[in-house]
Amino acid sequence: MNFINVSSKGSNYGTALTRRQFIKYSSGALAALGTPAVLAHNHKGKDAMHAQHTSAVGLQLYTLRDIMKVSVPATLKLVADIGYKEMEFAGYFDHSAKDIKQLLDDNGLRAPSAHIMLDAFDNNLNQVLDDAQTVGHKYLVVPWLSEAQRGTGIAPYQALAEKLNKIGEACHKAGITLAYHNHDFEFENRDGQIPLDVLITQTDPNLVAMELDLYWTVKAGKNPVDYFKAYPGRFKLWHVKDLAEDGGFADVGKGTINFKDIFAHGELAGIEHKFVERDHTTDRIATVEQGFKAVSALNAALGKA
Repeated sequence: MNFINVSSKGSNYGTALTRRQFIKYSSGALAALGTPAVLAHNHKGKDAMHAQHTSAVGLQLYTLRDIMKVSVPATLKLVADIGYKEMEFAGYFDHSAKDIKQLLDDNGLRAPSAHIMLDAFDNNLNQVLDDAQTVGHKYLVVPWLSEAQRGTGIAPYQALAEKLNKIGEACHKAGITLAYHNHDFEFENRDGQIPLDVLITQTDPNLVAMELDLYWTVKAGKNPVDYFKAYPGRFKLWHVKDLAEDGGFADVGKGTINFKDIFAHGELAGIEHKFVERDHTTDRIATVEQGFKAVSALNAALGKA
């Protein structure tokens, strides 16, 4: 995913959006955003809400970033109504960590993970960790490197591995695990080495986990299962998104990736949380509904539902 820092105002605790209004918004129409509504969903107790399940279906909220700008509360109600249990945040959209935690509790959701830009760790580490503890994040993920951060040659990634170990140690002391999310550029050959391999082998597995983006891995010509076999237990998080025949994005289960084989190797990978994501889509609601349906079916086929 291409992460953006979002600071838009506009979320209103007293306003929820109907599914039809969300669909209209996701296709570019803003006219119907003012009608209050309540989306029905099941509430769970705290013990169930905070339990860790590899069978739980998660959602990376970057997929719904446009409607998150309009109403975080309504977005969380919507995804809970679809059936999602776990959220991975990509910004709080001007809500405090305390408010986010309350919204999650209200909707029977948990947020085991959040994406945090590398600069935020450099400039505001204590606040990042405080917020993560408040919301209940167990993982904080570096989601993206700018071209300047990538630099040239393999040296920038060797330096990044050292930095990740240091940040990971601070996270560990706060009861949180640092992780790194890949795109396709981590698979390019640099000085005879592959950057992702450098990040895996030169970081402490007790301090730094990997969030493997299945789309970008396959798009780069790599087989995720080969990485699970080479580095068992390192891939605690996945982004589950599909690759269209033309190389673009597809809804999960509608593209070309063999998720059945990948999911069958989840234990080898060390998987704990799977997050549906699609970077760009013309129908965000259909995308997240299809993602939930497909991942639920895959989990069920493995006897983990």
